[in-house]
Formats: sequence, C-alpha cells, structure tokens
Amino acid sequence: MTDDSPTPEEQVAEKQTERDEDEFTPRRELRQQINEAIDNEDPERLNQLLEPMHAADIADIIEHLVPAKRRIFIGLYGGEIDGEILSEIDESIRDEVVEQLPRDVLAEAVREMDSDDVVDLIEDMDEPEREEILAALDAGDRAAVQQSLAYPEYSAGRLMQSEVVTAPEHWTAGEAIDFLRREDWLPEQFYHIVLVDPRRHPVGYVTLGRLLAAKRSTPMRELEEDSFRTISAYADEGDVAYAFNQYHLISAPVVDADDRLVGVITIDDAMAVLDEEHEEDILRLAGVGDESSLTDTVPQTVRQRVPWLATNILTALAAASVIGLFEGSIAQLVALAVLMPIVASMGGNAGTQTLTVAVRGLATKDLTVDNSMRVIRREALVGLLNGTIFGLAVGAVTYFWFGNFALGAVIGFAMIINLFVAALAGILVPLALDKLGADPALASPTFVTTVTDVVGFFAFLGLATVVLL
Repeated sequence: MTDDSPTPEEQVAEKQTERDEDEFTPRRELRQQINEAIDNEDPERLNQLLEPMHAADIADIIEHLVPAKRRIFIGLYGGEIDGEILSEIDESIRDEVVEQLPRDVLAEAVREMDSDDVVDLIEDMDEPEREEILAALDAGDRAAVQQSLAYPEYSAGRLMQSEVVTAPEHWTAGEAIDFLRREDWLPEQFYHIVLVDPRRHPVGYVTLGRLLAAKRSTPMRELEEDSFRTISAYADEGDVAYAFNQYHLISAPVVDADDRLVGVITIDDAMAVLDEEHEEDILRLAGVGDESSLTDTVPQTVRQRVPWLATNILTALAAASVIGLFEGSIAQLVALAVLMPIVASMGGNAGTQTLTVAVRGLATKDLTVDNSMRVIRREALVGLLNGTIFGLAVGAVTYFWFGNFALGAVIGFAMIINLFVAALAGILVPLALDKLGADPALASPTFVTTVTDVVGFFAFLGLATVVLL
C-alpha cells in the first residue's frame, strides 16, 4: 500500500500558503458565512461573525458587497458601525454608507473620530450634509474641524488633527508626566509631546519613550529629538508625505502663517497620502482616471476611461497619417505591413519603461534638475544599446523569414532609431511637462506613445522606400 498522506514538508508548505493568502484578509469561509447571514437577514449571526474582526476588515467587507446587499448589511449591522469603521471605509462608497446610517448612529460615530478623520469625511459633502455632521460635534471639536476646512484642499491644514499634546519648554520630565496622568482629553494615540514657547511657537518635541526613561528632574529641552521640524499648514499634502518618508518622521507639528502651533500630522495620515499619490500615478499612467476604484459602477468607469480613449484616437490618427504617406510602398512590398507592428510595439514598450522610471523619480524627487542630464544620458545610451541588440535580432529573423537581407537591415536600423528616440521621449517628455507645471503622470503616456508610433513608422517605411523600392 502507498501512503498518500502529505509529508511534513508538504504540510508546512500548505499551511504557509494558507497564511500567505489569508493572514491579513478575512478567510473565504468567513466571508461566505457573512454573506449567508446577510442573505438570511440574521443580525445576531452577523454580529457574532463580525465582533472579533478589526475595523479595517469590516470596512473591506462593506466595500466588497454589491450596493443592494450593502443596504441590507447596513440595515442589519448599522447600529454597530462606529467612528473607527467609518474612517476605514473607502471614500468612493463612504457617502453611500453615511446616507444609509441612522442619524443617531452617525452622530455617535462622528463624535468618536479624530478631527482629521472628520475633515476627511465631510470635506466633499454638500453643505446641508456637512452642517448635519458638524452639529453632532461638541463646540470645541466643531471649531477645530471648521478651522481645518478653512485651509486649501490637499494642504497640510486639511490633513492635520487639532488634538495635539503640548508642554511649556521650561518644564521638567516629572511635570510633563504628571500633566499626562492628570488630563483626560488626550488623544487615543500620540507619539510626541510638542514643546512650545509662551507665544505657542513649537521649539522641539520629546518622544514618550525618552520621557518615561528620564529622571523626573530632567529638563524637557534635554530630551528633544533631532528629527524635529515643523510643517506649514499651507504645504501640499504630497510634500508632507515626502518629508515623512524622507526624514523618517513619526509625527510633525503644523504651524500657521505666524508659526503658531495649530495641529499635528501623524505617520498614518502621511503614509495614506503617499499611498494615494502612488495609486494616482499608476492610474494616470494607465489612462483610467486618478479616482478609479473597484467599487465604481459601469457608468462611472465609462466616464473615467472615455476621455483617455478619445485622446488615443487622435494619436492613432497621427500614426495612421504617417502610414498613409507610404501607402504605395506598402502596396509594392506586403512584408512591410507584416513587420510594421514589431517596430511600433518595441518602441512603445521601451518608451513606457523609461517613462515609468522618470515619473516615479519625479514623484519621489529623486529626479531633479541637478541629476537630469546624467539620467538623460543614461537612458539615451540604454535605448541605443537595446535598439542595437534587438535590431540585430529582429533583422536576422526577418532575413530568414523573407530571405531578403536588405529588408532585415532596414528593420534593424529602424529598431535602433525608434528605441533610441523612445528612450529620449520617455525621459524628456515628463521632465518638460513637470517644468511647465503639468502632471507628468497624466499627460506623458499620450505624448510618448505618439512619438514612438510616428517615429517608428516613419523610420521603417521611410528607410524601406529609399533602400528597397
């Protein structure tokens, strides 16, 4: 008899696969049970299943439901949705959830949220809905949210939370510890105590770890962190995310135009912005709009994609017009029609490779005026070498395919020209757009595609006309 039971190594591999697939997401079996509870409209079973789950996982469950089933879910579980869950729900469907929540549940959830989460919730709402949310807040919280809303959209002022723990710069560690133990208004999570002067100008900050490890008599100024830096409330949130990532910040005080402390930004909010910036760049490079989401409806998705497809029609017409110039050449040598897509496709892929590196470098500020010439030279050389390698390869294939050495030489030289130009376009176009103040991720793909198609077709068909006909 043969033993078909898995070996210890296979069992370990199977368990590892399960962990890899399910460690940070609700298991498939659990999701099925949740769907069954929704279908059966069983609130007790639904509460039992969701009770041990993290707020972010519950938000994922809500996001993955179709609208009809989502309405049933909120009817069954709406009373349990608190501020933590609400702040985790993707903004693409958050308004829908807010509209369906009972008003008393919504008011209680909003009161539990930090000021920055409330701002994120209501900043895109219509005025009546915004006023309804603000009315649920205490006077102090309402004033803090309104202060943040007064700052420009996508600024640090919108990103910050007003709840910030401060201490006079002359305090000792013991005085600060006594203060923290005495106060009951403190945020649920904070990382630094910000030291301020009598005019409420931040002058430094102290981590809680260093504070607790110090003797009570130690002056707070002796415990300051070297990483201290302030952020203007008017700074772009993208620059804020860059600063956190560049300088390994955990939190940073936010100051107004007079350098007075008005709030604090924490690493979770900064990293959320960084993630959004990266996601927007990817979506824009793909031409599907910068707000696309898996929860979007068919009409929403069509509206986002139609403009980019329409733009691509114009670029395709430009490439087609070049082909039209050599209509007679193609008629005389049909092989040209067979080989044209190879040149255009290779040029497009090479341009996209360089373009992706350039857009990413601009987004992370790694590509600057100081090093741009070095990067341009590198990409040009890479394009030339890649063009030579693949030009020789495609030329050889063409020769054996059609038995025409001259045709192989033509497509080989066309490949070299197009990959060289594609590499230059992939770096120069985003640099030029960035210099002009346009978003490189938004407009570069269209320009680069047009350049590679036009140059590829013109080089190949032009050389073929001169050499072969």
